[in-house]
Amino acid sequence: MRPLRIATIAATIAVFAAGIAGAQSDPVADFYMGRQVSVLVGNGTGGGYDVYARLLARHLGRYIPGNPTVVTQNMPGAGGLRAVNYLYNTAPKDGTAIAIFSRDMPLIGIFGQNPNVRFDPRRFTWLGSSSSYANDAYFLFARKDAPVKSIEDARRPGGAPLVLGVTAEGAAGNDVASVIRYALGLNFRLIAGYTDSNALFLAVDRKEVDARFVGLSATASSHREWLAPDSVVHILLQFARVTRHPDFPNVPTARELALDAPARALIELAELPYRLSRPFAAPPDLPPERAQALRDAFLAVQRDPLYLEEAAKMKVDVSPIGGEEVLHAIEDIAKSPPQILDTMKRILENKGG
Repeated sequence: MRPLRIATIAATIAVFAAGIAGAQSDPVADFYMGRQVSVLVGNGTGGGYDVYARLLARHLGRYIPGNPTVVTQNMPGAGGLRAVNYLYNTAPKDGTAIAIFSRDMPLIGIFGQNPNVRFDPRRFTWLGSSSSYANDAYFLFARKDAPVKSIEDARRPGGAPLVLGVTAEGAAGNDVASVIRYALGLNFRLIAGYTDSNALFLAVDRKEVDARFVGLSATASSHREWLAPDSVVHILLQFARVTRHPDFPNVPTARELALDAPARALIELAELPYRLSRPFAAPPDLPPERAQALRDAFLAVQRDPLYLEEAAKMKVDVSPIGGEEVLHAIEDIAKSPPQILDTMKRILENKGG
């Protein structure tokens, strides 16, 4: 019995040692063990992008080999352009930096008309998007006491303008407002320069502006009182929806309100970025094995029961897509009809609307 027992113990030790050696031979785990991964946010604190970033950061480390610490850092500026340029050009290309930024940034990057754009959206290491907007909607909220009380009011020749607060070029609220103004023939006046989503919520609450664009999930998670029956605002239209959101069947979509077929095509192009509504990317040229580890970890988090439970409590949409699907969406934007792309460029240059 003694030789058999010794042999069994020896075999167990050998298996254990092999397991340790196998773990130690994983170069990805070896790299990440004891390190810190930064999730950069191209927007201020408290807005929708910030909510998604912090939610991901609380769970991501469990799924990256080596289990690094994951921290969130806000880098607002120029509607998210500051963070995108930093990620592309300056952030370490070793897998320790990822970012979430405005969904419109790939569109701005493809157009290339902004001299401050210093990135190619097709070269990022795309991890995926936490939301493809399957259960979300982008609303135009307006104060109930504003002079403009309906879409018909906003279309009336010579009527008062609807004053919208926006941040900067590349931020969804600004670009969507410009497209909607042109495609639907609405009298909007845009007040730019607000720092982040929280500042815009406050601007409407304080009557500095009449209205703003913002997503349903972002509103539900950070300014829920706007969705109450006695709210100071009401919803004039919904964007990034082929059909009306089932919870808001009386609010028309932008596609319904389009003036003609070219206007509808323009709206459809502007809605394409919402397929990558909460996009996460790492810099280009990452070591391939770390890039794949980050992609796998990102999608694993989207299936994690604790993550999904927390997201449900926060009322944020989780309808993820992977990195390849993000690239497909970007290519679909690039392949849009030239005349529609040209119109969009003029609008975003403030020459077409």
